Amino acid sequence: MTSANMKLILSILIFQIVSFKPQFSTPSDHQQQFVYSGFTGGNLNLDGAARITSTGLIELTNDTARIKGHAFYPSPLRFHQYPNGMVQSFSLSFVFGILSSFGDIRGHGFAFFISPSNDFTDAFPIQFFGLFNSTNNGSLSNHIFAVELDTIQNTEFGDIDNNHVGIDINSLNSLKSNTAGFYNDKTGTFTNLSLIGDGPIHTWVEYDANTTQINVTLAPLGQEKPVRPLLSLTFNLSAVLTEQAYIGFSSSTGLSTGHHCVLGWSFGMNRPAPIINSTKLPKLPSLGPISPSKLVEIILPTASALLVLVSGAIVVILVRRHFKYKEVREDWEVEYGPHRFSYKDLYNATNGFNSKHLIGVGGFGRVYKGVLPKSKSEVAVKRVSYDSKQGIKQFVAEVVSMGHLQHNNIVKLFGYCRRKGELLLVYDYMVNGSLDKYLYGEEGRTTIDWGQRFKIIRGIALGLLYLHEEWDKIVIHRDVKPNNVLLDKEMNGRLGDFGLARLYDHGTDPQTTHVVGTIGYLAPELVHRGKATTVTDVFAFGVFILEVTCGKKPITEDTQGHQLMLVDWVNQNWHRDSLLDAMDVKLQGNYDIDEACLALKLGLLCSHPFPDARPSMRQVLQYLDGDVPLPELLPEHFSFHMAALMQNEGRLGSSTVSLLYPSPAMMDFGSISISLNGR
Repeated sequence: MTSANMKLILSILIFQIVSFKPQFSTPSDHQQQFVYSGFTGGNLNLDGAARITSTGLIELTNDTARIKGHAFYPSPLRFHQYPNGMVQSFSLSFVFGILSSFGDIRGHGFAFFISPSNDFTDAFPIQFFGLFNSTNNGSLSNHIFAVELDTIQNTEFGDIDNNHVGIDINSLNSLKSNTAGFYNDKTGTFTNLSLIGDGPIHTWVEYDANTTQINVTLAPLGQEKPVRPLLSLTFNLSAVLTEQAYIGFSSSTGLSTGHHCVLGWSFGMNRPAPIINSTKLPKLPSLGPISPSKLVEIILPTASALLVLVSGAIVVILVRRHFKYKEVREDWEVEYGPHRFSYKDLYNATNGFNSKHLIGVGGFGRVYKGVLPKSKSEVAVKRVSYDSKQGIKQFVAEVVSMGHLQHNNIVKLFGYCRRKGELLLVYDYMVNGSLDKYLYGEEGRTTIDWGQRFKIIRGIALGLLYLHEEWDKIVIHRDVKPNNVLLDKEMNGRLGDFGLARLYDHGTDPQTTHVVGTIGYLAPELVHRGKATTVTDVFAFGVFILEVTCGKKPITEDTQGHQLMLVDWVNQNWHRDSLLDAMDVKLQGNYDIDEACLALKLGLLCSHPFPDARPSMRQVLQYLDGDVPLPELLPEHFSFHMAALMQNEGRLGSSTVSLLYPSPAMMDFGSISISLNGR
């Protein structure tokens, strides 16, 4: 080869190297795109429970309760175009499947989302999908666009059913939703499509920057994309999405669990999403029980005499272990399975319910501190004795339902366990114990200052507002008192012990006529009529405010042995223009006078003898936050406490009055349960 030819070839190679451009687009390109037909070796960012399985699919969640998982494209994409700053057109498609290990029991669904951040540490699992929490749901500062595929109907979000698709902007209250399904291109008829258990489903999401139209389309995998979308909404995303944003999937579980799987995913900016090759997609796993034929293949048909002897020895050992950890399980409890703890785990967590782990004793059981063997989480385990005739099925159903409660001022209930004659409730462990220990200086604990007390009062008010108005059912706690207010490591007050609580649907009337609660906190109409309502909780909260502010229990004795009602004593001080004399002397005058007066007057207003005169918990928060001034009331309005009880809907009998103003002997029993005659 001549020298001239070599120079020519070298020049051509240099030109090709300099002019080479990669075929894969980057986040800064005008037209960004990617396609995953399976995720083996895929460069994705995962968090929480999310993982890429050995078969190459993304599994966001599993059979663990109360978890969340996310899968993100590794780098943010540029959604705003220059120079006008409007969001560009984009298109995506993905193939997913939702599986349950518990048959028809439904867990929560999952969502595709576009978000300015890939940090969802503060997001809640269960109905919040791992995207939002009870505080930021609906906030304009979220800048999140999502398409939810939901398998649980949550009335708090206005869900239409338990198998729907919704378009979400900054909130799980969908702007538009429809039952999952697709339209036939020829006949126009609608066909329902079950999101859970019906095999892989292909989903398309498209946004047109010119018309600002969002389209969402579903179809079974292998079927062509229907012409008519399932959902169509005109909404300009330019005010929602940030200039650069992450895209991905989010899912969570609650009491019921499920496997939320993504098999394939494609995305295109200013162009259609690339086609996903369905022949290369991984298969959904099988979660069903092992078939009998499979068992026959696994188990040998014959066994030797030696095997019989060994089996017998094993049976003896297992029987002994069974009786040691024996639980009560009935068929109807299957629906609560994921929320049930094994007695063995709780036994080991508390070192055999050792007295060294005992952290509280009450009228309804003993409470032990424990550490769960698997998760190493600290929990409080309450052992409650029960009679089998007490309707344990309804009680367990309500306890498990209350496990859905998610609020910063409510102690989280993790689950339960049953043994013969005994129910065990598992709560989140509160390191600083109950509030009453601090109010009365027990166990060597110092009292708390006024700022902490006022913060606790407001926190419990927030918790009761959530129970009364903001959850999907109304919860009546029925035992609001300092003993049931627990303090976390930041000394935030959390309402706990839901052993007496009852719940019912919004817009319905509570039917309970069984009086339960603690003497001194019972509203007069509760003892008279036996019906617990939200305003009976407000009455107990009023007494709670006075107790926290004054440092005195609701019923005490003076030096002559006469019983004193805290409500009447505070009112007397107000009547004598010495309201602040009711403040706890342990505060030594170190408190905000305006806050103290507000707390004392609000406590009296909430514990007013007439139910209609009491505020709702929403009004209580408005008073505490200063958004609304406290009504102008005079001490004379509260000076007829006993007289009001006597004439409220008829005169009460002496037995009722003795409950409201009990003897010292009665006061020792703490919580009571009273059945009224004829109720």
